[in-house]
Amino acid sequence: MEQKLFTELRTLYQSGKDNASVIRIHMRMSDSIEPDAFRHAVNMTMKRYPYFCVELQNKEGSYVFAENHRPVIITNSLRGVDLNSEESNFHMIAFAWHDDKIILDVFHALTDGTGAYELLRTLLYYYCSERYHAELNRDGIRLAGDDIPIEEWNDPVLTASELPVPTHTDISKALNPAEYVRHESDNVRTVYSVSISESEFMRFVTQHNGTPGTMTALFLSRAVAKLYPDSEDAIRIALCVNQRKALHAPLAHQTLVGGVMLEYKDKMRNWPLEKQVTAYRGMVIVQTQEEKVLAGVNSLKGINQLLLSMKNDNERLALAGKIIAHTFGILTATVSYVGKGDFKESEKYIRDFHLWTYPGGGAILIEISAVSGRFTFDIMQHFSSPVYVNAFLKELEDNGINYDFQSVNKLELPKVKLSWNM
Repeated sequence: MEQKLFTELRTLYQSGKDNASVIRIHMRMSDSIEPDAFRHAVNMTMKRYPYFCVELQNKEGSYVFAENHRPVIITNSLRGVDLNSEESNFHMIAFAWHDDKIILDVFHALTDGTGAYELLRTLLYYYCSERYHAELNRDGIRLAGDDIPIEEWNDPVLTASELPVPTHTDISKALNPAEYVRHESDNVRTVYSVSISESEFMRFVTQHNGTPGTMTALFLSRAVAKLYPDSEDAIRIALCVNQRKALHAPLAHQTLVGGVMLEYKDKMRNWPLEKQVTAYRGMVIVQTQEEKVLAGVNSLKGINQLLLSMKNDNERLALAGKIIAHTFGILTATVSYVGKGDFKESEKYIRDFHLWTYPGGGAILIEISAVSGRFTFDIMQHFSSPVYVNAFLKELEDNGINYDFQSVNKLELPKVKLSWNM
């Protein structure tokens, strides 16, 4: 089934040489990877997700995802392969393994974290069943042979009608962390990884009537404010929101991510933590009302319609570049939390779980994962300086939250080969 691109367009045109729009999920398992079992798991998984077995084609000036019957690539390498290239068999998805690690790479225009988690539940079910000769409960897991409902295929944004009109407001400049620390010699994208006991962090969060996402955004806001108390620029963090609920499309596989703006206002800075949490939760509640979320969907839909109306790729790329620049101008950082991993009985075989992607909403992105009894915070940034990470960790320490500093790595993601970034 050929899929004409619509919701995918903004992410497609924002993908360049230096900003790979790729989701990389990196799992360390409890034992070394068994290659035959992994190949079996990938084959069975891709049978269940035919809308991910696609290649990008340009037909008369319009991009489509066309069926791709070539094998999905698996490499014994932590590097993986570039997507939409000959080495990936022109797929927009690929897998890799090495020692005890499994990696999923997928083009962010194809799906988001929610969609990737669904695919991983399937993959882990097949792999762990085969690797450990175990009979795992299949409840809540999509498997090959299932009837695939049309709601998984359809783009709910394309068909959404009578959406609320978004309210236009001028948004002031936000504090850009990169402007304060980055020098010409410090332009290495870096990811710092930290983990916290899930039960400990949830105990703290619930005691303060927060959520993992809002509490993380608040700790980062407080950290930045203490570093630069005299800055006149707003400290503004985007907290990602899954738009499926508002669209009444829980099964949709597309990238359906909006955001709420959490601004750390001057008057809040001397408030106790509990009052700050209440303020942030209030901002989230107001901005996640269905009408507000759908207005945001309408805004994104308008951008995609504008992209479609343009004459050629050069015009579309120019618009996408302006959108990226605008986003960096109004956001300090982004916090993303897909939700509890819930990888069912396979989760007992996962030792570490990380989700990396390009930090496009502000200079810092924190991806939160909740898997195997641990919260993992992957803190990605456009520079290597640890100044913000250290300040964020100081907030955890000051509030009695124990953490494990896991690693620091260069943020390396596969490229997506497109005509404009070859």
